[in-house]
Amino acid sequence: MFEVELFLSAFAILFVIIDPPGCAPIFATLTNGTSRKHQKTMAYKSVFIASIILFGFAYVGEFVFSKLGISLDALRIAGGIMLFIIGLNMVFEKRTESREDRAEEALEDVENPEDISVFPMGIPMIAGPGTMASLLIMMGKTDTLAGQISILAALALTLLITLITFLIAGPLMKLMGKSVTDVLTRVLGVLLTTLAAQFVLDGIKGALF
Repeated sequence: MFEVELFLSAFAILFVIIDPPGCAPIFATLTNGTSRKHQKTMAYKSVFIASIILFGFAYVGEFVFSKLGISLDALRIAGGIMLFIIGLNMVFEKRTESREDRAEEALEDVENPEDISVFPMGIPMIAGPGTMASLLIMMGKTDTLAGQISILAALALTLLITLITFLIAGPLMKLMGKSVTDVLTRVLGVLLTTLAAQFVLDGIKGALF
């Protein structure tokens, strides 16, 4: 009741898109100077909110799209283009700047700037449009219970890693340093653009043939 190859593929895609090492510096910045108890609360709450959204979308997303008359091939193409832009921004450091801008807006706009679990950490940094599109595409490619379990297990593992990076965000940033973080972000960006191109190719192939 488990497909290892599908699990590994789904995990690679979700890990690159959610990008726990990339989210950790923003989480560390937003919770800087707060108590350890508050940091733990924000970490658990952020991942919990994102989990509800993503697991729910994995099952009802296809129903919503079918009601709107949107095909999976169209989603593959649109999602691939969107992921390609995200990957390109990661390679050229634009994604980091965008995340920092959203973090600053969150601190300025919300009534309680200390609660960053819903925005920007839960949405859109963890449960972003790229993650939702990828989940819907992958769930649409399998029609077996084993395949669905494998994809959801990959999502659960990615969210668990995200939670761990949030809990150790401060010490982790000191250990990794800015140079290591920048290199890792670029490598993940290159991988994501390649996966995005495959999504587009699969969508075009499915729509035309």
